Amino acid sequence: MAAFPWNTGRVLRPESSSALPRWIAPVIALIPVLPPLYLLAFAALGSLRRLGAVARWILLAFIATQLTAALLSPNPLVSLGAATARTALILALIAAGVYLQDSRTLRPLLWGEVVILLSAWAYTLVTQGLSGVLQRLGHPYYYVVSLGLVGVLTIWLALFWRGGALWWRWLVGLLGLVTWLASGSRGPLLALLLGTGVAFVLTGRRQARNWLLIGTAALLGVAYLAGRPGVPSNPVSRFVQKQSSGRNFVWQDAYAGFRTSPLGGVGPYQGGPYLTYLFKDGCHLNPSLDANNVQCPQNLTNFYGVWLIAHNAWLHSLLETGLVGVLGLCGLYTYGLYCVYRRRDPLSIAIMFGYTAMNMVDVIIAVPSPHLAELWWTVLGISMAPTPTVKVDDTAPLIKNEKGEMQT
Repeated sequence: MAAFPWNTGRVLRPESSSALPRWIAPVIALIPVLPPLYLLAFAALGSLRRLGAVARWILLAFIATQLTAALLSPNPLVSLGAATARTALILALIAAGVYLQDSRTLRPLLWGEVVILLSAWAYTLVTQGLSGVLQRLGHPYYYVVSLGLVGVLTIWLALFWRGGALWWRWLVGLLGLVTWLASGSRGPLLALLLGTGVAFVLTGRRQARNWLLIGTAALLGVAYLAGRPGVPSNPVSRFVQKQSSGRNFVWQDAYAGFRTSPLGGVGPYQGGPYLTYLFKDGCHLNPSLDANNVQCPQNLTNFYGVWLIAHNAWLHSLLETGLVGVLGLCGLYTYGLYCVYRRRDPLSIAIMFGYTAMNMVDVIIAVPSPHLAELWWTVLGISMAPTPTVKVDDTAPLIKNEKGEMQT
């Protein structure tokens, strides 16, 4: 039973012996496919009361800095409304993590990620054929870099699924690896290397040496094949390229925009016009839709700057919220890393530290997103949650007792 891949292993809540509601696992599985489902996190806001005093004070400081920064921006009323909505969503996601309080409750997410990976292959092959795959794998509503990160998340979920049979974990992990390579995304490579490495080091996984050797050999093989003379341009060849894809110009634009309003920034979702290197290209949805001649709808052309990012989480935060907002974000972020270090859960460590690495070249903690940023904030909440008082065996299947309650 424990080895069967659909046995998601619901865990016990500390204040009672009852299992989480049955509908939670299917909803978590559907979130990658139907991202708006993560708005159900607002129903868990009451779980924030279970946090300790230090965590509550840090959250209050975060809220205060985000709203204060909005009032110091050039358009305080617009910025205050946007900051309030964004901060409320972040608090709801953290609360959802506190409610779930164990990363094993995120296991059903793997099946939603698999659907996204398979649909990306189907979409690219149907719309562009093999030539589309040889360029870069695409998806109708996941950006190519996001698709690469979905592949990495799939690898992590399969790798750290304790108690699952190796045959299906290898298959799913291989699907994630091949999809990430086909996306040609270099940012997820940073996440994969740092997140997995830190998870192995901090948790002392017995299989760490074998997995690291396999991963290193695979990456060296990819670099060798991609760098051989005469090999045509393909997604894998991007991993050995030294170009920054224009990020250095975006970073310069972001810093220049920050200097116009250093204390409070220019306001949430209002940094697009300052990123002139990207803004000048006009409204685009994503490369996959562009390749299939799907144009940006006319009613979105006046708002497309909203989803432009500075390709560095800290520069992006400086641009939007200034020094005041970044101070609060750094405090909460640092506390989250400390909490995940203290709990020593390998999946949470991989996500928290892997995202930290990727945030140097992208912005993957900015909400809303197609669930990738939301996952990070939820894992932050799981790490901040009080340590469960009920111990659950990692590998033992959960069964019902005579009262209908779930137990190992």
